[in-house]
Amino acid sequence: MPADKPVRDVMTSDVLSFRPDDDVRVAMESLVERGVDGAPVVDADGVVIGVLTTGDLIVKQSRLHFPTVIAILGAAFEFKSRHFDDDLEKALGSKVSDVMASPAITVDVDGTVEDAATIMHDERISRLPVVQGDKLVGIVARVDVLRGMMAGR
Repeated sequence: MPADKPVRDVMTSDVLSFRPDDDVRVAMESLVERGVDGAPVVDADGVVIGVLTTGDLIVKQSRLHFPTVIAILGAAFEFKSRHFDDDLEKALGSKVSDVMASPAITVDVDGTVEDAATIMHDERISRLPVVQGDKLVGIVARVDVLRGMMAGR
């Protein structure tokens, strides 16, 4: 594997991105139309502030599992999901900023394919916004990393 191959050589520079105030339904349609499962969220200056994934949107559209309360001999015991509060907040959100993962995990444009692979593995994510400074310049997905690894063989 060419461990020192730059991310800039394998990234996609035509990146679908969203703004924090974009409507979630419009964002979902854009992801489906482009056939991608996630995209960076940028502020007015192009700074990456989060990532929106189809997983975030599925939570919004899913049926919530409310806490179960059981009364035994007059005492109430509540069995609550650890993620209930987060799920409820995401489900009620109507803007991208309400459902995106933040802060975004990114890789620098001068980073290597090995850097990107390590971050993806350690963070258990499938894509990384590529930044120069803090501004979005591309995105790299697992398949891009694999392509970069195989190019050196």
